[in-house]
Amino acid sequence: MISENTRFQVIENIKNSLKENEFYNRVEVDDPIITAEESKAITDAYIDNRLKIGFKVKTKIACVAADVAMKVINKDTEIIGLEKIPDNLGGVIITSNHFSPLENTIVRYLNRKIGRKKLNIICKDSNFAMSGPIGFLMNYAGTIPISIQPRYLARDFLSILKEKLVDKKESVLLYPEQEMWFNYRKPRPPKGGAYFYAAKLNVPIISCFVEMIDTNEPDGKSGNFNKVKYKLYVLDVLYPSKECSTKENTERLAATDYKLKKECYEKVYGRKLNYTFEPCDIAGLNI
Repeated sequence: MISENTRFQVIENIKNSLKENEFYNRVEVDDPIITAEESKAITDAYIDNRLKIGFKVKTKIACVAADVAMKVINKDTEIIGLEKIPDNLGGVIITSNHFSPLENTIVRYLNRKIGRKKLNIICKDSNFAMSGPIGFLMNYAGTIPISIQPRYLARDFLSILKEKLVDKKESVLLYPEQEMWFNYRKPRPPKGGAYFYAAKLNVPIISCFVEMIDTNEPDGKSGNFNKVKYKLYVLDVLYPSKECSTKENTERLAATDYKLKKECYEKVYGRKLNYTFEPCDIAGLNI
């Protein structure tokens, strides 16, 4: 989780990653770092506990808290393109740019606008090792852990996604950019996971992009940052093709989603997408 004191180090990590053309580096400095054994313990605990009464009660409490945060954070948020989402969509994966621990509330807000109460959020396993109120939300606010364990990904994770998307026809938020980059405005080239699972389970993708708009309201005591407000763009609903293989669909969906996000970025910010770092790439930076 990014604190005011570590933001400049995070920004420096972003700059260094861009110089190396590394778009998926971990740039936060306070995130928990876990071992393979700890990762397995987290996913095992989730599998063992997620259907128990105690887990469901905690999930209810966490989701109520997340809904309160959603209303507060998004009181000024605009959503453009709601009309692109059909009423009978069924299970769907939502993709968006990943720039804040709070931006999932924007997608939660979108999910409510289309008449859905349940949003499942895919989170990296290390987030489940956080403590305190943030750790409680990370563990129970509709989150599903993802890890690099091949067995978990191929069996348990895929089974859970099938349950959520195919059986229950719910929404799943999966960030193709993988790591969160603090207030980074530009869309990064996507990893293939979201598109693979959409192709594998034959479910559509709602392609989204969030614009960050600087305000004049200070964010923190230093004066180096201002708060931002948001505008979410629903770019399109993308469907796997029955004529294509899973691999072909994965590549096609990823390329199309990235193209839509790139075009939206260039339109709303009025500049061509490149990955040469500029201070204006960080929303709210006030120096």
